[in-house]
Amino acid sequence: MNKFRRGIAAVLSAAMLISSVGCADTDIISQEKQVEISFSWWGNDARNKYTIAAVEEFEELHPDIKVECKYSEWSGYETRNKVWMISGTESDVMQINYGWLDTYSPDGNGYLDINTVSDIVDLSNYDAEQLNYGLKNSKLNAIPIAMNAQTVYINQTLYNRYSLDVPTTWDDFFTAAEKMSEDGIYPLSASSKAMWMYLITYAEQKQGKPFLTDDGGLNFGAADLAVMIEFYQKLIDAKVAPQVEYYERNNLASEVYAGSVAWVSDASNYFGEAVKKGRNIVPAQYTTFDGNNVGEGWYAKPATMYAISKNTAHPRESAMLLDFLLNSKEMAVLQGIEKGIPLSKSAQSALERKGMLEGLQYEASQCMESADLGKLDPIIETGGMIDDFFSASNDVIYEKATLNQASADLYQKLLKDYF
Repeated sequence: MNKFRRGIAAVLSAAMLISSVGCADTDIISQEKQVEISFSWWGNDARNKYTIAAVEEFEELHPDIKVECKYSEWSGYETRNKVWMISGTESDVMQINYGWLDTYSPDGNGYLDINTVSDIVDLSNYDAEQLNYGLKNSKLNAIPIAMNAQTVYINQTLYNRYSLDVPTTWDDFFTAAEKMSEDGIYPLSASSKAMWMYLITYAEQKQGKPFLTDDGGLNFGAADLAVMIEFYQKLIDAKVAPQVEYYERNNLASEVYAGSVAWVSDASNYFGEAVKKGRNIVPAQYTTFDGNNVGEGWYAKPATMYAISKNTAHPRESAMLLDFLLNSKEMAVLQGIEKGIPLSKSAQSALERKGMLEGLQYEASQCMESADLGKLDPIIETGGMIDDFFSASNDVIYEKATLNQASADLYQKLLKDYF
């Protein structure tokens, strides 16, 4: 706005204050009262680029709202978010991790209850089960953008080379190892977290009980943990999978690994190079003992979520941005399926009209939806607990402890430090 225009606005505003009557240029006044809100997220350069473009479109649609963008890579964002939440200086609208609901809002009061702005945020785009992931103490603290689950991906081109079908059972991987290991190829691979969750799945199926109780307590005893350790050692000894310490994602493209356990949202990151080389990468059924794909022992969680600060001075404007990020066709097309297949029905419709619901990540998402997966408790992803498990496993693998000793010690440590 130039000086002359600002001068007119000031005079008109003063006139209104003095006389309390008459008319004014509402456009000028609205610009003088422009609301500024902040929005924070994490991501790589590609995510930052399309998110900034989306914010610019939002500002064009709502010239009375200015959005300050705050973003960084995951590690930096996680650290900053902790400081922001402790000091009450978090952004008005923010991308959050699913586990942060327990960390920052155990009683439901850590974030704004989105139900209070449901006249702006179109919640009809979501099923009750989907929204339930964001509920804390009956308050809607966050809305999931997309769902995520650990999934088995298989290089079918490589499996075909050995005349092997895509594995569906635990035994199938050992059969594959008998053929592939001669050439130094592992039928399966996984990072530490993915392997940890894969082993929980195996033990839940074998032992016939969940890892956690309904109220989040530890339901596995020392004997159940021993099943996990023993099976992990069996995978390594049979050369089904490498030890997690030696896992390297690049080995998927070089075909040292013929498959991997990874999140649905990581499908493109893990297998993009292999797909470019013309390899047929497919999501396998969720591994079970009989190959029935019911999803027993497998878990789903929100890939990521959006929340509004409880401290925001502008809840309605923040809600307008939140609705745009979740439900608008503009954001849907810019984002595509980079964060996973959007849960919003209107966002899905926009992608479908553009022919953007396709590819490996979409196939993995469809596989996830076809199975009856449990709701992942964030405690299962606790880094320290995962490290403790593999430390105990290595004690057994390198004969520093017996299986019974290691599993008993691990059980006591888990109870003491995490439950």
